[in-house]
Amino acid sequence: MTSPRVVVIGTGYVGLTTGACLASLGHAVVCADADQDKVDRLARGRIDILEPGLAELVTSGTAAGRLTCVGTSEKAFGRFLRNAEIVFLCVPTPMGAGGLADLGILETVVRQISELLPPGCTVVTKSTVPVGTATRLTQLLRRDDVSMVSNPEFLREGNAVRDFLHPDRVVVGSADREAAEQVASLYASLNAPIVLTDAASAELIKYAANCFLAVKLSYANAIAELCDRAGADVADVAAGMGFDRRIGKEFLAPGPGWGGSCLPKDTSALLQLADSMDFEFRLVRAAIDTNIRQHKRVVDKIREVVTGTRLGSMSGVRLALLGLTFKAGTNDLRDSPALAVAALLREAGAELVAYDPAVDSADSRIADLPFPVTDDPHHAARGADAIVVLTEWPEFRELDWHRLATVVRTPVVVDTRNLLDASSLSRAGFGWTGLGKPPRSAMATVPPSRRAVEAVPTPVTTPA
Repeated sequence: MTSPRVVVIGTGYVGLTTGACLASLGHAVVCADADQDKVDRLARGRIDILEPGLAELVTSGTAAGRLTCVGTSEKAFGRFLRNAEIVFLCVPTPMGAGGLADLGILETVVRQISELLPPGCTVVTKSTVPVGTATRLTQLLRRDDVSMVSNPEFLREGNAVRDFLHPDRVVVGSADREAAEQVASLYASLNAPIVLTDAASAELIKYAANCFLAVKLSYANAIAELCDRAGADVADVAAGMGFDRRIGKEFLAPGPGWGGSCLPKDTSALLQLADSMDFEFRLVRAAIDTNIRQHKRVVDKIREVVTGTRLGSMSGVRLALLGLTFKAGTNDLRDSPALAVAALLREAGAELVAYDPAVDSADSRIADLPFPVTDDPHHAARGADAIVVLTEWPEFRELDWHRLATVVRTPVVVDTRNLLDASSLSRAGFGWTGLGKPPRSAMATVPPSRRAVEAVPTPVTTPA
């Protein structure tokens, strides 16, 4: 059987991963993007996205002739579209006014390709879209001979390739059963459970799943705060919970809050959907409020460590921030809780210097940050009153902490990810405090007014 001719429009995290992975499964795939410079970089083997395994798949797919990248302004794009059997739409749907997903780019693309699609073609929304979008796009297409299918992605940044090739499930929804089965057949070799449903249900599954994860993360952070107050150990509490199969071990690690390109906009979009249907989704609202409160709670903990009280002045306090991306394994800064905490620290008067292994000091995305970003963690730590871990990069465990102790003003670490080993830090002369960890002893080297507590951090899992 001949492999379907697939066109993927959009080469961001979702689009490029979708195209490269489908090509690795043996399908003939064309990835198209409106950004010609990005397409040219892809043609030269340059991948802007930090995603393990993706560059290798793009290179191998291109070399095998199964993966082609073109600009949407190129003549070749129209030719590929006219011969396409399946077209994936993987363009941005950012948060718009009031929290609703902005479908402007998606709708523009649908209008542009409408007349170029061959009869019998299937158009697939991979982007996260509100319930009812498939119906809306069908009306925009104005093509009775073209089917619309919803096939939401469930890719975690930093794990996108693995998630695509080893999915928990594949969700496909459409009013056209034959078209839905055609799309599902693309994933046949993965042997994953297939959920065939209507388009509205498929669209809602995506939001329902992501918002549940947001609720779980906010719950984990709330439990960590309760552990702080009760003298319990959140690592042990999370472990005890995680062995329950109904709960699971994932998404139980505390942190400075959740963020990224999905959870903030998806929770807001689900609230908007609920409001439009006269339903007050208080549980999701509480998860969002808890997440915002978490940023302030982390700042309060930092304030208490460096001043001795949660009401102490942060004016002139110098802090070294380790981590800016919203999680380890990605260079994505969108809605990063690290940046949210940093903003609050700046408002409180703290002086900040940041280091992140995935963010170069010359990165244009950080040009407007009100604090410097350095390429050397030792430079960030120089003269610091505390080192604050905001992203769970494994590399931070391997830093030369003995050397760092010689350049800081006060050897204290506030670990908002419970990432580091307190015993190792103690041997280097550092005090350590985390989230939801019971106090064991104070470091004698830390002045009483700036004394941190030591506890052994044993995170159960890393949140996505």
